[in-house]
Amino acid sequence: MTSARTTGEATTPGFETLSELVRARRSNLRMDADRPVPPEVVERLCDLAMWAPNHMRTNPWKFALFTGDGRSRLGAALEAAQQARGEADPDRLKKARTKYLRAPAMLVVGSAAHDDPVFHAENRDAVAAGVENLLLGATALGLASYWSTGEVVTVPAVKALAGFEPGDQIVAVVYLGWPVAPLPAPPKLAPPITVVDD
Repeated sequence: MTSARTTGEATTPGFETLSELVRARRSNLRMDADRPVPPEVVERLCDLAMWAPNHMRTNPWKFALFTGDGRSRLGAALEAAQQARGEADPDRLKKARTKYLRAPAMLVVGSAAHDDPVFHAENRDAVAAGVENLLLGATALGLASYWSTGEVVTVPAVKALAGFEPGDQIVAVVYLGWPVAPLPAPPKLAPPITVVDD
């Protein structure tokens, strides 16, 4: 395997390929809602997520795929939660009810609960790292993706609909679909690195 150590160079072809992929990823909701994403493609992306670092190998990964009318059930659960807390604005309720119809595939990604609070937090960290793997895989396959959170991650009915336990954490609700328009790269700052060498 070629590496910077074996070549003496500051980069390698593998690093350049990965760097290009990372920089190509976008949070893009401009996708074709009517063109399905094959379930086997989503399964491969979930497999990539599970290769993220996971302390003590607790295997906290949980996934629920919503397609077709399932997307409407996901939106209905969010709308009901908003109504229960007193939301009455019809536009806000309609947005909650229909927002997940913007993508052909909605993937809810969860982190398993753990009795130890440190492991509970680390499980979420592992799943969040896994979501980035998933998004990079989607980019490599030509898919658009969008990692969303917000109120939906706190709704017990959404956890139940996804087959998660009450104590599990929803880490991401990922929109997946085929892009209809590209997005330009946003500006990025230089990394703020503190170097301590003595």
